[in-house]
Amino acid sequence: MASRLGVRVVPTSPRGARRFVFIFSLSLSFTCLCYSLMFCGQAIMQKPLAFPEHRACYLLQSSQHCGHSARPGDPAAPNRTLSLSSPGTGVPPERQRASVTSPRPGSKRLPLAIIVGVKKGGTRAVLEFIRVHPEVRALGTEPHFFDRHYEKGLEWYRSLMPKTLDGQITMEKTPSYFVTREAPKRIFSMAKGTKLIVVVRNPVTRAISDYTQTLSKKPEIPTFEVLAFKNRTLDLIDASWSAIRIGIYALHLENWLQFFPLSQIHFVSGERLIIDPAGEMGKVQDFLGLKRIVTDKHFYFNKTKGFPCLKKPESSSTPRCLGKSKGRTHVQIDQDVIEQLKEFYRPYNIKFYQMVGHDFRWD
Repeated sequence: MASRLGVRVVPTSPRGARRFVFIFSLSLSFTCLCYSLMFCGQAIMQKPLAFPEHRACYLLQSSQHCGHSARPGDPAAPNRTLSLSSPGTGVPPERQRASVTSPRPGSKRLPLAIIVGVKKGGTRAVLEFIRVHPEVRALGTEPHFFDRHYEKGLEWYRSLMPKTLDGQITMEKTPSYFVTREAPKRIFSMAKGTKLIVVVRNPVTRAISDYTQTLSKKPEIPTFEVLAFKNRTLDLIDASWSAIRIGIYALHLENWLQFFPLSQIHFVSGERLIIDPAGEMGKVQDFLGLKRIVTDKHFYFNKTKGFPCLKKPESSSTPRCLGKSKGRTHVQIDQDVIEQLKEFYRPYNIKFYQMVGHDFRWD
């Protein structure tokens, strides 16, 4: 039939068939890819993106979004977030909030605040009391990084810190920093905006407490009077003895003021901390930029220890008091020795009051 019509039938070659199958498969794959991209793209555009505000502000660099700095510890809105979503997507607000507040693992950060002193002033109490605040995470042990382990580097120091979420403040306390000459410069090099807390106490009482602690560990040491005087007959105080030297607060503060303004240093009264712990901790929270959450309701006075304790949390059967070494009965010292120490410290105390703008009434 074909020959009658004059049409010549050319048989299909195997190569042509393979080419046809290849082109058809390629077209089908391309079509599937296009449809996939269209549907996935639509889903992505409808999903809101949530950033912590301070990161979003950093990315946007826009004053309309960044009218307020979202620094950790900001009392006004420590956990503010900025939701970026396409207008008209129809995503309910509750879904957007759920995406913002969903739990995520924390990060180890360098401390924003450090309790730098002083030994036997009440630093452990301040640390334990401020740790009650939900926006504070603090290292429980003393790392001694800026006085003993500085050569290990900041990453080693960071690795010691507890994990914190955005808006939480990382803290640590090492009382010996206050009397370490290199500490101010080293902390300034880490972060010049670091907030410093110094718990101070009547230097005479502090010295006796210091000696009492040492005596409990080394019963063989000489008496307080022997260590406190270079010459007992001439009433020459030995200011090189650490128990005495730590209490010369004005001397040590001069070193810190070379690197940090007074506005970045908060002084806690060790005496007021015992009488009015909520009041002193309220000032600490203000200094850190935190809402006053640690209040009177958190404390009760332990008459046995002569010190305030934290009331028991709901998850605990016992209240939280400081260790046995806190509130220890002091060694009895002759009154004439105490009077001579008062005379020794008086000019240094007056200078300290003038430097910080506050009279602690130790005289």
